[in-house]
Amino acid sequence: MSAGKPGDLSRKQQDLRATTAERLEAIVKAAERAAEGVIDDAEAQAHRYLAQARAEADRLAEDRAAELADLVDSLLGQAIALRQEAERLQVTLEAARSRIEGDEPAPRTEIAEPQEELPEVPRLRAVEREEPAEADGRRTDAAGARLLATQMAVSGSSREEIELRLRNGFQIEDADAILDAILGPED
Repeated sequence: MSAGKPGDLSRKQQDLRATTAERLEAIVKAAERAAEGVIDDAEAQAHRYLAQARAEADRLAEDRAAELADLVDSLLGQAIALRQEAERLQVTLEAARSRIEGDEPAPRTEIAEPQEELPEVPRLRAVEREEPAEADGRRTDAAGARLLATQMAVSGSSREEIELRLRNGFQIEDADAILDAILGPED
């Protein structure tokens, strides 16, 4: 075996250490560059994801706003139709009240017709004239009872409230015919 000089060994060790240190430093720098690249890619991907999420949220918000606008337009159209129908009903009720009370016919008020085609609204239908006799033989005021029932229905009274009022105010025991004509048959 050949033994080298102690000075040569330390020189070789010093060179080896220097090259190893340089290699380690190069490896660390390469790892740092790779980590920076990964971080940059992750940030870019996060920004793309955020932009897509914002765009999707904006699109959903616009769709929702459009749906709500359509719903509001529909409700406004229905409200206009209801108001016009209520005005027509009021004129009809005033005319009926005048005829019942024996006054002159109420002047006909012109009501503006809807400017656009609105959905068909339910109409009241005529009731066959039927005046039930009371126990003592006298007749009740069926027209007045129908008028009162109609007014109560328009003001939002329930079927039961109207029936009770007809029973107490007009002594009508079976108000089903009047109620069915005004409110429709009971389910």
